[in-house]
Amino acid sequence: MLRTLTIRDFVIVDTIELEFSAGFSVFTGETGAGKSILIDALTLALGGRGDASVVREGAAKADITADFAVTPQATAWLQANEYAADEGGALLRRVIDNAGRSKAYINGIAATAAQLRELGDLLVDIHGQHAHQSLLKADAQRVLLDHQALSPSADGGARATAADDGKAVAAAYKAWRALARQREEYETNAANVLYERERLEWQVGELDKLAVRPGEWTEISNEHSRLSHAASLLEGVQEALAVISEADDHPVLSQLSALNQKLGKLAGIDTALQAIVDLIEPARIQLQEAAYALNSYLDRVELDPERLRQVDARLEAIHSTARKFRVTEEQLPEEHAALAAKLRQLADATDLDGLRQQEEKLKAAYLAVAQRLSATRAQAARQLGEAVTRAMQDLNMTGGRFEVALHPCEPASHGLEQVEFLVAGHAGVAPRPLAKVASGGELARIALAISVITSNATTTPTLIFDEVDSGIGGGVAEVVGRLLRRLGQERQVLCVTHLPQVASQAGQHFQVAKSTLDNGKTASRIDVLDAKARVEEVARMLGGLEITATTRKHARELLAS
Repeated sequence: MLRTLTIRDFVIVDTIELEFSAGFSVFTGETGAGKSILIDALTLALGGRGDASVVREGAAKADITADFAVTPQATAWLQANEYAADEGGALLRRVIDNAGRSKAYINGIAATAAQLRELGDLLVDIHGQHAHQSLLKADAQRVLLDHQALSPSADGGARATAADDGKAVAAAYKAWRALARQREEYETNAANVLYERERLEWQVGELDKLAVRPGEWTEISNEHSRLSHAASLLEGVQEALAVISEADDHPVLSQLSALNQKLGKLAGIDTALQAIVDLIEPARIQLQEAAYALNSYLDRVELDPERLRQVDARLEAIHSTARKFRVTEEQLPEEHAALAAKLRQLADATDLDGLRQQEEKLKAAYLAVAQRLSATRAQAARQLGEAVTRAMQDLNMTGGRFEVALHPCEPASHGLEQVEFLVAGHAGVAPRPLAKVASGGELARIALAISVITSNATTTPTLIFDEVDSGIGGGVAEVVGRLLRRLGQERQVLCVTHLPQVASQAGQHFQVAKSTLDNGKTASRIDVLDAKARVEEVARMLGGLEITATTRKHARELLAS
């Protein structure tokens, strides 16, 4: 449940800190006082859209924090996403600055707005004041039915909703239709596809025969340079080796060794020469190592005309092929792999029988999940129709009837049927589409009944009703208030209302009002009303600006009922 809500610099709110109790709570106030600002702020904390316009004039940022006690499902989500707090609970925070930049936090850790929405769906269910208008849309009717319909559980565990099954249906439909389009495209362009396949087979076949390895061009280019200059290399290396160590007339290494030995003896007489000996000795050692390296190189380099011809031929084959395919020699192995992959893909796509078999499998998979969804919807449609019909009797629609019709349709992403709400306003008439027969007042009552009933089908701990009682009055309003109070015995229920009959049923009453700050600007404030203040507020709702002893008496009677 929602424990606290803190709102700072949001629209016309300066600072508001609210504590909530369990059960049924209401928010009332004069028109224009900003009753729905509370819902808007909470929606933002739950990941709703927001921009710079929500920041109070003159403020740097809007900051909304909502603290919730959590259910096992929400706890599991927090743990799975590494947001769990040691003390439990969920602290959702949203900050939007005056440049429109948004930041989100869960238990003090940076999050995304999408994660706020995902967690918020487990914590709060909001029924907006325009819910009755959306009921006229076929898509909204289907979504509402699916969200409260529970599908059978195969293992006896937690049951998914039809909305979850609907996601599986949409995914299966997408996969099936994608393959069907691929098959249709092949059938339409079969000649072009066959030509492209034959061209690729020839290209890949040529590259298979050449079989150029990655890095091979660089390797054989170096080898070719070495082989083609072998004579010059041998002659030069042999000359260098003779100068260093093998000449008959005092090679450099021998002279350097004799010099170092003589200076070493002299250093015994004058130690100042030792530093010079230390400089010459490394040079002698390096010359010695150079001689070893030159001898090793001579062992590797040889004159091999046959190998040179082979390397020449390989270089020419790679060069001409690269030019043919319009790539560099180094890119040839990569081009080979790309063309081979394209050929495999095209070969799979041009296997018409294989495509048709795959298409049939995907179609069967779609029909399996779609038919399961249809069965779930059929059961839920009966249950929802009966429940709303019972509620209509309490809402002054005696003899009225509500039905959910499922009309078969061609396979679609939403399943195998269209959902349509039908209603008969009184006894003796056949139910007709909701949009055609329901008056504004009837539609509002039906929408409220559906909201309460579908809320019973969920495990969301906090339910919010934002003026869903519009278009309702008199004795029906008292029934609505009792319905919400009864719902509050099982969940936390927050309701924005203009009806005194509804407000009087609440266990906690908040009044929203406008006040003037020291700087002359207008701001909304929210006060928790005590028993005396509740009488005054309910009396105002009954009688308007002029509160009389009669309206106060009526208010006390409503609060006592």
